[in-house]
Amino acid sequence: MVQHHNNMIKSMEHSAMAKSLNVPVSTKHCIEIAKAIRYRSTDYAKKYLGEVVALRRAVPFKTYKHNVGHKAGMASGRFPEKAARQFIKLVQSVEANAQFKGLNTTDLKIVKMTANLAPIPSGGGRLRHKTKRTHLEIIVRERNSSAKKKERIEKVVEQVSREAKVKVAEPSTPSALKTEAKTEEKMHSKTPLKTAEVKSELSSEDLLKKAQARAAALNKSENDKKSVEQVSKLYDELTNKGTLRDGKTTAVKK
Repeated sequence: MVQHHNNMIKSMEHSAMAKSLNVPVSTKHCIEIAKAIRYRSTDYAKKYLGEVVALRRAVPFKTYKHNVGHKAGMASGRFPEKAARQFIKLVQSVEANAQFKGLNTTDLKIVKMTANLAPIPSGGGRLRHKTKRTHLEIIVRERNSSAKKKERIEKVVEQVSREAKVKVAEPSTPSALKTEAKTEEKMHSKTPLKTAEVKSELSSEDLLKKAQARAAALNKSENDKKSVEQVSKLYDELTNKGTLRDGKTTAVKK
């Protein structure tokens, strides 16, 4: 019970409440208006109620619809002007309470909107006419940042999907095709060719041929080195002796 009470207190930190007691309006009309604006923003509620007062928009009657005529765009509906004016005052008062608590009044959501039957006083005189009385209660809450983030993410996803559809619908120009071909060539050039070499080296015949070619290349390089060494030795002997014969040496003019 204590934990539930603490959770209620934390939830009320970001919300505001307002009441209107013993309002002289029809309870049935108030119930239908409450259904229309519940779980909406306060800005939407004020705009909606203003249109109802100006007779530009009707309130759909879903519960108390017996002998109620149809309106444009809906089934049973009416223009409860008197009750709509009381609701406008109630929304304005709850916005003032939210502003006093330091909440963001531009982004308030109606989380609770109730209309209950109030005690009906009887009038004086012999006929004892009864009057209409209704209790109204509203609770608004500041929207969470997580909900805003979700809305932004949804908008971004919609934009990306639309751009992708537009790109697919557009015909590909020759310049675009060239760029795509270049990118493909770069991708192919970056990919290593080691896998193909490994597959080719798996056969024994190819391995044997490569080994023979390498051995021949090594032998050739060794023979070239030997011949170079021999030539260098002969040149040294010529410079020192003047001749390569075993007879008498003659001096060579340098």
